Amino acid sequence: MVTEPTSAPDIPGEKLQKVLARTGLGSRREMERWIEAGRVKINGAPAKLGDRVETSSHIQVDNKPLNAAPAEKARCILYHKPVGEVCSRKDPQGRPTVFDHLPKLKSGRWISIGRLDFNTSGVLLFTTDGDLANALMHPSANIEREYMVRVMGGVGGEMIQRLLDGVMLDDGLARFTDIQDGGGDGINHWYYVVLMEGRNREVRRLWESQGMTVSRLKRVRYGEVFIPSKVKQGQWTELTSKEIKSLYRMGSMEVKAPLRPTRKELEVMERQFSKKAQRKADNKHKRPARKPMRKKNR
Repeated sequence: MVTEPTSAPDIPGEKLQKVLARTGLGSRREMERWIEAGRVKINGAPAKLGDRVETSSHIQVDNKPLNAAPAEKARCILYHKPVGEVCSRKDPQGRPTVFDHLPKLKSGRWISIGRLDFNTSGVLLFTTDGDLANALMHPSANIEREYMVRVMGGVGGEMIQRLLDGVMLDDGLARFTDIQDGGGDGINHWYYVVLMEGRNREVRRLWESQGMTVSRLKRVRYGEVFIPSKVKQGQWTELTSKEIKSLYRMGSMEVKAPLRPTRKELEVMERQFSKKAQRKADNKHKRPARKPMRKKNR
């Protein structure tokens, strides 16, 4: 007798880390670390990875009740990261972090959409929507990341073709989807390169696989969001409604209404763009002014 295959039983509830991230406490990975550290309880008992919760579940974070309802509005900002800052909230070595310069929030937390290493500058996006951050960082999102890179050594056509075709790195095949000559002479030669993923130090490792040394690296675009010329290193700006909509579209999510900054925050933001502040930022972080590539229609 032929038996009908049985489907796997439905698992009730929703993953705990997903519920926590949706409230704006942090990314899913960060929430997993909170659970492992014993900071989360479900119905009075310590939570563990793999736990699921239902609407009736009583969740506590750091012994405080959590409202598990997702935030109806979200806030998104762009930060121009300088070299010499780490992307973690706290650094054991006492180095400055990107969170030191962001506007303070009355509720929720800033969640970084991806990371940049210590020696890389450029576009770094932050949001209060944990689900949005998770969707944009997921490999399936296939979001373009464009970098301006200065390399030392002779770059020929065959090398560029190898980087476009793909190079086997320690963590798998990697490739640039576009490479454009940015000009310059000798050791001051720049290129614009585009990646569709965000693996650790991927731009540097790709060039190093060809015997090249990267001396400067700056991210100038994340998806459809370009770094504005007025935003100097160490400064932040609110994303426009159009830019926020593009982020949700890239994450294949329903758009949330933007949560606007307070008047005081707007004053701080505008003050950093004053001529005096701009001159100070320019003198501190001098970079060649070059125009990034526009996103291609695919």
